[in-house]
Amino acid sequence: MLELDRPTFQKLWAREQWDQMPVNRSLLSPLMFLERSIHVYGDKDAVVDGERRYSYEELGARAYRLASALRAAGIGKGDRVALLAYNSDEALEAHFGVPQIGAVLVAINIRLSADEIGYIVAHCGAKAVIAHPDFAQLIAPGLPASNIERVIWTSEPKQTQNGAVELARPSTTYDSFIATGSPEPFALGIDDEEDPISINYTSGTTGRPKGVMYTHRGAYLNALGEVYHAGMTGDSVYLWTLPMFHCNGWCYTWGVTAAGARHVALPRVEPKAIFDLIEREGVTHLCGAPTVLVMIANEAPSKDYRFPRPLRIVTAGAPPPPTVIARIEAMGAILTHAYGLTETYGPHTVSEWQIKWNGKDAEERARLKARQGVGYIHAPELRVVDEHMSDVPADGATMGEVVMRGNNVMKGYFNDPTATDKAFRGGWFHSGDLGVMHPDGYIELRDRAKDIIISGGENISTIEVERAVYAHPAVLEAAVVGVPDEKWGEVPKAFVTLKPGASATAEDIIAFCREKIAHFKAPKAVEFGPLPKTSTGKVQKFKLREKEWAGKEKRIN
Repeated sequence: MLELDRPTFQKLWAREQWDQMPVNRSLLSPLMFLERSIHVYGDKDAVVDGERRYSYEELGARAYRLASALRAAGIGKGDRVALLAYNSDEALEAHFGVPQIGAVLVAINIRLSADEIGYIVAHCGAKAVIAHPDFAQLIAPGLPASNIERVIWTSEPKQTQNGAVELARPSTTYDSFIATGSPEPFALGIDDEEDPISINYTSGTTGRPKGVMYTHRGAYLNALGEVYHAGMTGDSVYLWTLPMFHCNGWCYTWGVTAAGARHVALPRVEPKAIFDLIEREGVTHLCGAPTVLVMIANEAPSKDYRFPRPLRIVTAGAPPPPTVIARIEAMGAILTHAYGLTETYGPHTVSEWQIKWNGKDAEERARLKARQGVGYIHAPELRVVDEHMSDVPADGATMGEVVMRGNNVMKGYFNDPTATDKAFRGGWFHSGDLGVMHPDGYIELRDRAKDIIISGGENISTIEVERAVYAHPAVLEAAVVGVPDEKWGEVPKAFVTLKPGASATAEDIIAFCREKIAHFKAPKAVEFGPLPKTSTGKVQKFKLREKEWAGKEKRIN
């Protein structure tokens, strides 16, 4: 518990942090959200992690202990600290404690291979790593080539059958480490809001992952945008179905704290745990990819289950099929559809709902909500352009590339100016996503540039085909890719997971789609089985494509 009363805390904060700032200016950093919530909501529950429950004062004390312990261990401004952990109180505290001293947090995807993790740790030059012992085997191989000086385990490492993993680095447990630090607040270790607060590495599906740099200013503004568009208040309870390592949890790590709401940690996305926590903790908000929505809708406690209170869900990561939207909203959810990339701090656009659409039928409402929409309130700069950087007609049909700029765009790729320049060509960030602009100013994605199918000279949107497949009553999940064809060059193939207990043949699916979309767009083949996914639930289409094109000349889009 902090040993300072709130007036004293506020005085210390004001005196130490803003001495060098003009009267009409303050640094924009999401770390200020924690300081405010300590002051306003000090004795309120801030985080629940299993049996552990901390107030905002306790969360602040632990974050400051981590910061001062890291500083005493030789970590300073600009140094990188890696994080490899499940959603947990330690992972949340790292989002505040690491940047408090001006260091940079590098939250790493826990589903990556040891080789990929080793590359990221070496590339970012991290000096310390905070990790769950479950990932010891993933960390150890990359340590010799890294700058890691210290390993901090979130819990006591367990002996494996082969004994403890030899790290050849000093290590300690998280609680022992932060016990050496001070709970008292101190001024931020930054003097420029454009300093990096974190580095998030891309998935690296077409090469080595790139390190996307977020700034204190960008994270601050994005977090406020999330709070606004999610309708979050101090009474909200946020369930961590989204990994904190993914774009820093779309900046909800900072945004939930800004609202003074309660974080509920969920280490693994398991249906029973989700519904138990929704009931027990009074969950009001969560985020996830459409596959998470599919899981929630299909594994509810009962067929007629409805959430005990309005549950606001933000979905992004892939365009949600209208049928999935309709199913989750029938359970009592209020769904907000967002879109973005790692390079845009997570979501950059939102399918902003308008009251005039309330009277439309369920199918039309779901179709409208499935669009990617308009820029966030703090990041409205958004275009759809052709190869000459001219805006495409706003006709809902002419495709172009979605480009963005402004408050929600990364500072650049860490130690990769060439890739940064390429991404920022023409003064805009190039998403690589193809979409259309509707007459009402809302964008709608049609495909990734690398996913578009060119069949006999005709462009086929895999998203359009997937929506047709999803509408089949037996389909749980679907993905469509282009596969080689001697006559047409390539044709659509659907990969389908059926609902438990449901049955359908390839012929059934193909015939169903031919009734909904042009015949040349309908899948020519269907394969049944589980879909390969990332840890955030995004389907890995590149794996499906690689299997189909193995040994054949691949097209270039």
